Amino acid sequence: MEQNEYVVFQIISAVGSARSSYIEAIQEAKKGNFEQARQLIKEGAETFIQGHRAHAELISKEASGEKVEVSLLLAHGEDQLMSAEGFKIIAEEFISVYETFSDKRD
Repeated sequence: MEQNEYVVFQIISAVGSARSSYIEAIQEAKKGNFEQARQLIKEGAETFIQGHRAHAELISKEASGEKVEVSLLLAHGEDQLMSAEGFKIIAEEFISVYETFSDKRD
C-alpha cells in the first residue's frame, strides 16, 4: 500500500469514528443524558483531530512540491472529513435544542 493511501485510510477511520460519536451524542441528548452527549462530542472532536492531522499531512506534501495523486479514495476521505465536521455542528445544535426543551418541561 502506498504511503498516501495509508494516510487516506487514517482519515477515513478517524473521521468515521468521530461521526459515530456525534450521532451517538444526539441519541444520548434525546434521552436527556446531556453530560454523556457532551462527553461524546468531546471524544468525537479528539478523534476528528487525528483525521484532520492526517489530511494536513497530505496538504503539506502537496505544498512542499510533492505530488499527491488525487484518487477516488482521497475524494472519499475528504468527503467523510467534511461530513463529520457537519455532523458535529448538527449534533451540538440538537443537544442544545433537546436541553432547551428539557428545561421547559421541568
